[in-house]
Amino acid sequence: MRLFSRRRKQATDTNGLGATLIALRLDDGDLAPAQSAVVIFNAAGHARRAAVGKVSCEQGEMAFCFHPGPYTVDLVPFAAAPEWGLRLRFVVDAANPRVSQQRFDLYLYSETAGRLELPDFAVAAQMALQAELAQGALDLPPCTSLDEWHAFRAGLNQLMYMRYGVTVDDCVPVDLGDEIDYATVLQARAAQAAEAERAAIPADTAGTAASPVATPTGLATCLPVGQMSVAEQDARALRRLFLELPALSRELRLLALPEGLDIFQQQQSVLLRLGMAALNVNTMPSLAWAAPDQPLPAADQTLRSAQTQIAQTALDEAWPLLARLQLASPEQWLLLLEEADRICTNLETGLSLRRTTYVPRTEPSL
Repeated sequence: MRLFSRRRKQATDTNGLGATLIALRLDDGDLAPAQSAVVIFNAAGHARRAAVGKVSCEQGEMAFCFHPGPYTVDLVPFAAAPEWGLRLRFVVDAANPRVSQQRFDLYLYSETAGRLELPDFAVAAQMALQAELAQGALDLPPCTSLDEWHAFRAGLNQLMYMRYGVTVDDCVPVDLGDEIDYATVLQARAAQAAEAERAAIPADTAGTAASPVATPTGLATCLPVGQMSVAEQDARALRRLFLELPALSRELRLLALPEGLDIFQQQQSVLLRLGMAALNVNTMPSLAWAAPDQPLPAADQTLRSAQTQIAQTALDEAWPLLARLQLASPEQWLLLLEEADRICTNLETGLSLRRTTYVPRTEPSL
C-alpha cells in the first residue's frame, strides 16, 4: 500500500575513493564517507569546506567529495624514454586559512567533470611535467647530482601545488621497463600522428566547403572532437578562463617583488593585461551566432573554437610560470617576466581572434 510514497534516490557510488578515485560530485542528501572532505561551490564559484556526513546544498550549489590520500602515480618525464619514470606520492592538504580559495578546490570546479580519477590525474600531471622539461623550466639531466635533484624536486613540488593544488610527499626514480610495451607505445604515437594530420585541415578549404546551418547550434555541436564537440570544448575553455584568470591575477599580485622600479612596472603591466583578458572573456559573444538571427557556419565555429584553445593553452602555461616566479631569485625575474609577456600575448591573440566579426565569404567574380 505504498503507492504514493516517494521513491528513495539511489546513493552515489563512492567505491574507490582514496584508491583509484580522488574526488567525485555528490548530490544533495548523499553521505560523504569518513576520512574524506566535502567542498561546496555556490553559483558564483565560491567554495566552502563542509563537515563530513550528509550533504546539504542550497539552490544553485554543487558539492564535491574528495579523499586527501596519499596517492601514488608513475610519471614518464621524457616521452622518448618511456622505460624511465618517477614514482610520485602526493596528498591533498587541509584547507589553508591564509588564502581565500584553495587551489585544489579551483581545480575541481574548473577542470573536472564530476569525477577525478587517479589515472586521469596522472596523465594530466605527466603532460605538465613533460611540458616544463621540454621548455627548460625544469632541469633533470643524466647523472643528476644531489644539488640538481633538490632543485628539480623544489620546482616539481611548486609546479604540482600551483597547477593542481596537491602536495608532493615523495618522488623517486623508478624503472618502468617491465611495464612498458614498446610496440603499443609506437602504435599509439602513430595513431596520434595520423589523427593530427586528419585534423590539420587548411582554413580556406574548410571555409569553402562549409555552408550555413539552419539551427544556431549548427553542425559543429554534432561533430565530436576527441570526446567533446566543438561547442563543448569552446564552452569548457571559456569557463576555465572565466574562473582561473582572476585567481591567477590574485596570486601574481601577492608575490614579493625584488627591488627595482622596472620589475614593478612590468608586473603591473602583466596584471593589467590579465585583467583586460578577463574582461574580454566575460563579454565573449556566443559561438553559435554570427549576428542576431544569423547562425554561424559550422566551419567558422570550429575555427573560432580553435582560437579559444590557444587562449586556454596560454592559461595552462601561466600557472607553471607563477610557480617559477615564487621560487625565482631576483636575477631571474626579468627573464621570467619576458616569458609572462609572451604568454599574455598568446592569450590576447587567441581571445581577439575568437571574437572576430564574421564576414561572409564571397566568390571572386570577373
